[in-house]
Amino acid sequence: MTRSPAGSRRRQSPRRAPASLKKVLLAASAYVIALIFIFPYLQMIIAAVRPKEQQREAVYLPDSFNWGAFVDFWSGGLAGNLLVTLEVAAGSTILVLLVALPAAYYSARHNFRGRMVFLFLVLITQMFQPTAMLVGIYREFFQFGMVDSVWSLILVNGGFNLAFAVWILHAYFASIPRELEEAASMDGSGRFGVLFRITLPLALPGVVTALIFTFIAAWNEFVVALTLTTTPENQPLTVALNSYIGQYQVDWQSLFAGSVIATIPVIILFALIERKVVSGLTAGSIK
Repeated sequence: MTRSPAGSRRRQSPRRAPASLKKVLLAASAYVIALIFIFPYLQMIIAAVRPKEQQREAVYLPDSFNWGAFVDFWSGGLAGNLLVTLEVAAGSTILVLLVALPAAYYSARHNFRGRMVFLFLVLITQMFQPTAMLVGIYREFFQFGMVDSVWSLILVNGGFNLAFAVWILHAYFASIPRELEEAASMDGSGRFGVLFRITLPLALPGVVTALIFTFIAAWNEFVVALTLTTTPENQPLTVALNSYIGQYQVDWQSLFAGSVIATIPVIILFALIERKVVSGLTAGSIK
């Protein structure tokens, strides 16, 4: 007795296995954790559009939505402070990459004398906090006449984020096989050609990881900016938002509206390069 081809195909077709209880619980836990992290941002948006007379009411959703705080943000001059924040974050990130890339590459590819001491000193600088050095930082920039300047904030933020970038990039450069660079050199590529055509494209996830962490750290910095800036137009947004907190009352609607606007650029940047950040954090630690 022969079997029909159709019946054979029906028996050979794989059936979709039901989702296991472990996968269901894992997915449910992930959604619960996501809601826990998203809830404060939803609360911040609702507080930004809640009318001032309803700020202290126990009702979660207001009766009406007032978008005037977002309009006042742009008309009140805080758009300039947002631009200052962007300049500080972008400038610090560029400075860190310009210094960390050659330092991490050289320390990963050359076993020079004092290499471990250099890496140990880089790690020690990561332990220092700007808050503990505010007096010295202010005095140094005051002597150079750089108080109330965007350049002072760029230098400070770049200096305190440099150690993390060097360690991330050092680990990633060390995970790239030397044979790839040697093969490119045998094909006629020079030292810089090998670096820009072979090594940096392969190390792009690590570079993006250092970029996003430096950018976010400089974007959110508050204490040093509060100390080194005096005029309102030179203050980054983190310091300018502090003006909504008075001695006897707080303008919650404007404060939350400014916080929402300050959060949106970082969320967009992280969403665009999220995959590179994840691969940079994982692959850079594997050798």
